[in-house]
Amino acid sequence: MAESSEFIDAGVPPSGNGCVECDENGGWWVHLRRCALCGHVGCCDESLLKHATRHFEATGHRVIRTYEPGEEWFFDYLTGAFSFGPRLAPPQSHPTEQSVPGPADRLPANWEDLLAEDRDRS
Repeated sequence: MAESSEFIDAGVPPSGNGCVECDENGGWWVHLRRCALCGHVGCCDESLLKHATRHFEATGHRVIRTYEPGEEWFFDYLTGAFSFGPRLAPPQSHPTEQSVPGPADRLPANWEDLLAEDRDRS
């Protein structure tokens, strides 16, 4: 993994507790990922809208870090490599009381069916 300051800025805090775009449009997510360069929090590729990957595609910010409690891995979109990296500015994850998937108040009753349909289309 490229750990250069060109790809990771350990001093930048995360953009919030949830996916920026899902929070803006009332959506929901499965897991969250944090851009290691600018702090943008987006939803993972298991989520319907895959905002973390879309952020990479739009910006070229290639390294993300998990934003899940108890996890510490990084992923480089260009190499496809998982690794560990420096400690980023706090917080390291979304709040532990936040539901996964979530947020609970926006999670549709048929969320599992929606994810299965999305996987079938892929």
